[in-house]
Amino acid sequence: MSALPTPRRLENIQTDRGSLPVYATGTVEQPWDSYTATDHDVWRRLYARQREILPGRACDAFLRAQETMRMSPDRIPKFSDLNAVLGEATGWQIVGVEGLLPELDFFTHLANRRFPVSWWIRRPEQIDYIEEPDLFHDLFGHVPLLMDPRFADYLQAYGQGGVKAHAIGPDALMQLARLYWYTVEFGLIRQPDGLRIYGAGILSSKGESIHCLESAAPNRIGFDLERVMRTRYRIDTYQKTYFVIDSFEQLMDATRPDFTPIYARLAGQDTIPAGGVLPSDRVFQRGSGEGWARDGDV
Repeated sequence: MSALPTPRRLENIQTDRGSLPVYATGTVEQPWDSYTATDHDVWRRLYARQREILPGRACDAFLRAQETMRMSPDRIPKFSDLNAVLGEATGWQIVGVEGLLPELDFFTHLANRRFPVSWWIRRPEQIDYIEEPDLFHDLFGHVPLLMDPRFADYLQAYGQGGVKAHAIGPDALMQLARLYWYTVEFGLIRQPDGLRIYGAGILSSKGESIHCLESAAPNRIGFDLERVMRTRYRIDTYQKTYFVIDSFEQLMDATRPDFTPIYARLAGQDTIPAGGVLPSDRVFQRGSGEGWARDGDV
């Protein structure tokens, strides 16, 4: 029997009008035997770098979960090995994909406790930055917290909410995207020993792991659901604002109600600039704004 073909590596297309996403369809088997020595070395370098800087910066729940999962430090982990641990802990499973998924497909996976992970890893010249999520971002940044029952339940609830939002319309989807961005991707949490990181976009980035906690430039503001859903964000630079939760229980409490009346309330309200600070905000730090771009908020 002939071997299955290696899945495609779907990356954004660069045009004179900017970057255009290319969407994947369906799931794929992880082609583990096709990874090169270079692929494994990229994983090794990124893994070692993040493991060195995250103690004292990442939240306790992430560090505990990562220890429990025991991802291999010197080679790309096998999804099947991690799924055995993950399934026993919280019932979640990793599914391989070729790249970004359409919104409804993504929400449906989350709603059924499946987390899509791009099978391919960035190239050596992309070590410090890659525009789209790759295997390292997905696997190292996102998957460990799925071992935590509180966060695992939040992400499933988010997926269920996304399926409903898809039926409501584009404004609801955008508001929900902002919630994902400022929690799952770029969220901070307040622990007794200080602010810590739980967002995967930060946990998988050396530069932003330091910037989000130690730079004077960004705002650090207490989490408020509707405030977050109105706030634009950055996709091309470090964030201008980070929202701080008090606990994962706070996230579950925020997402438990039906969002339909929330979407109705937000329909008549203006969006908030990524770097904006409101009089009603609970401000941990008002950012200096140093280095901020004047435009480009999404």
